[in-house]
Amino acid sequence: MWNNNELISLRRTVEAVQVPSGAALTLPQGTEVRITQSLGGTYTVLTPWGLARIEGKDADALGLEPQPSSAVAAAVQPRSVEEVESAVWEQLRTCYDPEIPVNIVDLGLVYSCQVQPLDSDHYRVEIRFTLTAPGCGMADWLAHDIRTKVKNIPGVKEADVQVVFDPPWHHDMMSEAAKLELGWF
Repeated sequence: MWNNNELISLRRTVEAVQVPSGAALTLPQGTEVRITQSLGGTYTVLTPWGLARIEGKDADALGLEPQPSSAVAAAVQPRSVEEVESAVWEQLRTCYDPEIPVNIVDLGLVYSCQVQPLDSDHYRVEIRFTLTAPGCGMADWLAHDIRTKVKNIPGVKEADVQVVFDPPWHHDMMSEAAKLELGWF
């Protein structure tokens, strides 16, 4: 377990992604970091160069137990479009903005989720999402996170994940739970 006030000295060199630019960053062994967020199987850390995101599979660099890169939403293969869609929404709730401790569904970032059968056992999922700020460099990283988690759902063979900016995101799109979590009431 970690304490967000505790400085952690990285136990090994680790690849990370800068927040919010999305640029690749190599954090050398011995770099001191603080974990600011641990949600959705990843860690957001404060480094001497700003915020960075470390994958759960690299948690050992933080002295923690490595986590699988993506959760599997269903133990058994969904049998209908409705079951697949439900599993997709469950997975989307495990995706987090690296700077905001609320999942992308409750933030109101997911604009659409469509499931289409490819055959009797396989599906294609199309997701359209946005960002809290159009200039955020985390778009590719977040799209990758969504795509990876959705493709881990048994039966999903294709995942088309696109960032859109119409309509522009506004905080009114957040769920009441998200607003409460962030103290926006």
